[in-house]
Amino acid sequence: MVTTTAPRSSRWISSARNRTQPMLRAVWTGLVGLVLAAAASCAEAQNLPDVAATSRFSGWTAAVIAADWRTSGGEPIQAFDNARRDLTAGFVDAGFDRAAFYDATLRPDVPDPVSARKALADVADLAQASTRGCLLYFTSHGSPEALVFGPDAELSPTAMATLVRGLCPSRPTIVIVSACYSGIFLDGLAGPDRMIMTAARRDRNSFGCGEGARYPYFDGCVIESLPDARDFIVLAQMTKACVGRREAEEGLSPASEPQIRIGANMQLLLPTLRFTRRGAGEKPGS
Repeated sequence: MVTTTAPRSSRWISSARNRTQPMLRAVWTGLVGLVLAAAASCAEAQNLPDVAATSRFSGWTAAVIAADWRTSGGEPIQAFDNARRDLTAGFVDAGFDRAAFYDATLRPDVPDPVSARKALADVADLAQASTRGCLLYFTSHGSPEALVFGPDAELSPTAMATLVRGLCPSRPTIVIVSACYSGIFLDGLAGPDRMIMTAARRDRNSFGCGEGARYPYFDGCVIESLPDARDFIVLAQMTKACVGRREAEEGLSPASEPQIRIGANMQLLLPTLRFTRRGAGEKPGS
């Protein structure tokens, strides 16, 4: 029986990969081509005159994508979609512009399902218009080789690096990957203008995608920590402590050990990007 503390790795990833590898290669080739084509337009958009900032995240593109919808045993669950919904609400409350914030689920069993290609095209469109920075958040299952990205695609570390470089060239970028083994993405994504958070080390599971789970544990800790965090550095520290505390309380081992990597330029920038609470009396941009 799958419980709410089940590791988030997908036991069926390896066998599914063997059956669908040619399809995955074709799908991913198309996705990479789409994003690289958008990169030139994004670069042109960066030459447009700056608009007066109305908040610290004015002009930022943001996206939260729930890229899986199943337990590690393959049964449908709501945990990833719950996280997508409430992460989006939390980041908007912290100061991100809802008009420049994209969220989507890649589950196919909903009315008007969104494909991986469509999701990335929509994010690319936003990134062409909002060029000051990027927040990209992916929640899904993972393996030691890749992140599940919808029913027919996966993101390897190389593919993820290409994707982020195409969507968000030459701008401050925060990438959060919530999945088992998500530490595999750290090296490929690292850079002076990047902050990377992952739910686990490259050799560790993360927890909380079983039947009855409200959120994956890492996502739940981000949601819980957001209202009290003043910026992304504090949010990362609070989230890591929250995950460690919950895993210890439930006796889960080995610990997932969420990872944080902050580039040199971002170490200087992030403390200035303080979250602005709606209705808290703080003027936008103050």
